[in-house]
Amino acid sequence: MLLARKNISVLLKILLVIGFVYFFWLMLRITLEYIPLKTDVSFLMIKQTEVHERPEYLTFFYTHVYTSIFVLLSGFLAITRKDFGIKNFHRFSGMVYIIILLIFSAPSGIYMGVFANGGFYSKISFVLLGSLWWFTTFKAYQMARQKKFRQHRQWMWRSFALTLSAVTLRMWKVIIVYLFHSNPMDVYQIIAWLGWVPNILLIEYLIAKKHI
Repeated sequence: MLLARKNISVLLKILLVIGFVYFFWLMLRITLEYIPLKTDVSFLMIKQTEVHERPEYLTFFYTHVYTSIFVLLSGFLAITRKDFGIKNFHRFSGMVYIIILLIFSAPSGIYMGVFANGGFYSKISFVLLGSLWWFTTFKAYQMARQKKFRQHRQWMWRSFALTLSAVTLRMWKVIIVYLFHSNPMDVYQIIAWLGWVPNILLIEYLIAKKHI
């Protein structure tokens, strides 16, 4: 029985790594679309008003896109360090995650949220997402400084759940478009919330059940 549980645990860890590598590669491909700097590809094709009327928009956009890929990778390494025997790497990857996110990724994400597609409710969602992303990460940093490591780990999981919204948002978009063939702006209003609310609710459930 014990051996069976251990084998299942190992299998789940392997699947976790495979899943992360796959989605990380997808996000990396999206990032690479903007190298070299381009203003007429992918997401920016529907943001031409901001591109031409707000000179600062591209600075915030590229900051968000280029830094978030490092946040995704360093966050995964930080929260899984014990499971994969990389304890000594935890402090470094965690600091990379926290510094980049607090200074670059979250603030630029909040700015972009103000100009999000989908109208008022989408804007509210993305600004709230960016603000919670910054806050949960800061709390994780604060708990680490106070050597409250259990709380630190919980806040890091909350933060990373919001980081994963970049992945889950796109997953929900594919599912909704495939099943319902909805209007693009209607889809955007839905996934603006579905991309991160279920993530954080799941983490809160796991914390309440003391699985994290």
